[in-house]
Amino acid sequence: MSSESIHLIMAGSRKRRIKDTLAKYGVTTGGTLVLVALLLIFFYLLYVVKPIFNGASMEPLATFSLPVKDKTAWIGVEEQNEIGYRFSDKGEVNFFALQDDARFKVGQAIAQAQVPGEISAVAIPTPGKAYLAYGFSDGKALVVEPRFKVSYPGDVRLIEPQLSYPFGEAPITVDPEGKPLSQLVFEAAKDKMVAAALTQDGRGVMAVLSGEENFISGEVEWTSQSYPIPALPRQVDQMLLTPNLRILLVRSGNRLSVYDIQNLNDIQLRSVLDINAPDANVTQLALLAGASSILVGNDNGVISQWFEVAKGGKREFTYIRDFKSDGAVAQLTPELFRKGFVAGSQDGAINFFHATGESRLLGEKIDGGAFNGLAISPRNNLLLLQQGNKIKTFSVENEHPEVTWSALWQEVWYEGYPEPMYVWQSTSASNDFEPKLSLIPISFGTLKAAFYAMLFAVPLGIAGAIYTAYFMSAGMRKFVKPTVEIMEALPTVILGFLAGLWLAPIVEDYLPGIFMMLIMLPLGMLLTALAWHGLPGKLKQCVPEGSQAVLLIPVVLFIGWLALTLSPAVEHAFFGGDTRSWLTNEMGIKFDQRNSLVVGIAMGFAVIPTIFSIAEDAVFSVPKHLTQGSLALGATPWQTLTRVVILTASPGIFSAVMMGLGRAVGETMIVLMATGNTPIMDFSMFQGLRTLAANIAVEMPESEVGSSHYRVLFLAAFVLFVFTFLVNTLAEFVRQRLREKYSSL
Repeated sequence: MSSESIHLIMAGSRKRRIKDTLAKYGVTTGGTLVLVALLLIFFYLLYVVKPIFNGASMEPLATFSLPVKDKTAWIGVEEQNEIGYRFSDKGEVNFFALQDDARFKVGQAIAQAQVPGEISAVAIPTPGKAYLAYGFSDGKALVVEPRFKVSYPGDVRLIEPQLSYPFGEAPITVDPEGKPLSQLVFEAAKDKMVAAALTQDGRGVMAVLSGEENFISGEVEWTSQSYPIPALPRQVDQMLLTPNLRILLVRSGNRLSVYDIQNLNDIQLRSVLDINAPDANVTQLALLAGASSILVGNDNGVISQWFEVAKGGKREFTYIRDFKSDGAVAQLTPELFRKGFVAGSQDGAINFFHATGESRLLGEKIDGGAFNGLAISPRNNLLLLQQGNKIKTFSVENEHPEVTWSALWQEVWYEGYPEPMYVWQSTSASNDFEPKLSLIPISFGTLKAAFYAMLFAVPLGIAGAIYTAYFMSAGMRKFVKPTVEIMEALPTVILGFLAGLWLAPIVEDYLPGIFMMLIMLPLGMLLTALAWHGLPGKLKQCVPEGSQAVLLIPVVLFIGWLALTLSPAVEHAFFGGDTRSWLTNEMGIKFDQRNSLVVGIAMGFAVIPTIFSIAEDAVFSVPKHLTQGSLALGATPWQTLTRVVILTASPGIFSAVMMGLGRAVGETMIVLMATGNTPIMDFSMFQGLRTLAANIAVEMPESEVGSSHYRVLFLAAFVLFVFTFLVNTLAEFVRQRLREKYSSL
């Protein structure tokens, strides 16, 4: 060999080494960047999700004295947390500064007012309302409300407090006999006001005012009518009225009387309940935001929640759950627009709770003794306490109280529901809506969609791959394999569109035919195979070896056409002409047009190319000497397939199935368009579902950035990410074990 040839060989080897080195470091760098990207996604999801699991906290802001007299009836904070107010049981109203500004210092009096008249009772507002009703010794009542006029002189926000009379300055008559009112409760709707009272001589009266707008003056004119409240207990400690003006609640000691006041001419005592905790006495009653739940505080620190549950055709208040506070409950203050509440004890302890999350969020001991007043700001970020003549303010961090482990992953008894359930319902038009953020229904929907998709795709994908790689002729394989693989390029939005608008109506109209196909297709193929087996050898030789599958195409098309053609006749003969009604009425199975069966078929078509391609490569890559050796030893092609080829290719086939599963779990557009997006827990193939991916796609554009809803959607993405990671890890572990087991073949 000449020196020039040696030089060329060495130069070629040097270039090859350089290329190999570049390829090595390129692949390593690419793999490392992929891992870094996955870690960044993982930690970003954690970063967004973490705040929902932060506990509540409170920090002191200011302490000041307020020169007041008489007992505090109600204290509160305006929306901007700049002004606080206090109403006494004798009608004195004080407005004071909670922040330093150019005009006032913290604690400085801003304004003062006095409700005129000889006051004998006070009705404090329910959560979300801001008006009080004062009852007088002449049987009348006056409704007042703190209002705050906001202006911007010189581009500086100016808030001016004032006492207003939302229903007029003239008192309304509650008791026509003019006796002093000793207990009073008041609620108002758009064109109706209801005041219920206990008079000093022990009578229960209810005044109902109906408003009608005067077409000339534009003012609302109120007409009043009084009704007696029958069967009041001898001792009345507290009265509550629901904002829907349907139920009156009267507490006498540890017993609660529930009155139905929908028919004012026939007010009825609906039930009497013992509401105290075991070995305890009731100290306080309050309505939770939305006024669907009653909170009952006891002298042993237990706070119970009650709401109406349907039982035996009627709705009754039912004990739901307990919360444990520190010390005897003296104050119960619900948050305005959430299902949280604050409890104050007689020894100065403060506890934050959330009803839906069934959780105690914070417990703090405040020096200074029992509370005269307790208020939480409308934005739930400022706590206002009164101890004697001292006012204390605290900043509160409690952004996501409704998100707890139990609310996400356990059954929760939601207001108005007959029993604890898994529910996803994140939003509503009402401000006092109870968020239902259980991830169980949408996680279940994800697994259900993947199950039906794999049920359809795995047999077809793997069987097709085995036949293509092992039995099909090389010439035919060159057309079939690329054709199936190119199906993977179909946009899933197109598949979802076709499934929702074209396939779903066909499945509904020809449901018997669809199920007939499941039986007729295998039978038809077996009969075709038997017929082929019985044909003379000369006829068989007309079809090239490995191309016999082409003969099944007309058979499959004919059977499909025949099943759909016979479907109406079968439906009339066996299902009364309407299979959907028969399933619902006779079998008790609900039928949604966009259901899991449609999803399984549509998503199966999306998953088949993935499974087919990987499994076909695995089977085709089985070394030829293994199959040839098996055949040479006398094994049939089928025995060789089942005992050699499939075992050797099992790691690749398993990888194909797991890749298909990963594709099915993460699919978005098909399940978004073909399932009805109903987050229900039902394994029926005729019911819809909602998956984690579809839920994120549907609700993320509408969620408020930083809200609990927004962060729980990121948590759903995190769950999907972790689930996929665990499945892939398990799949890799099993694949390696299979490879080690059958590598010696």
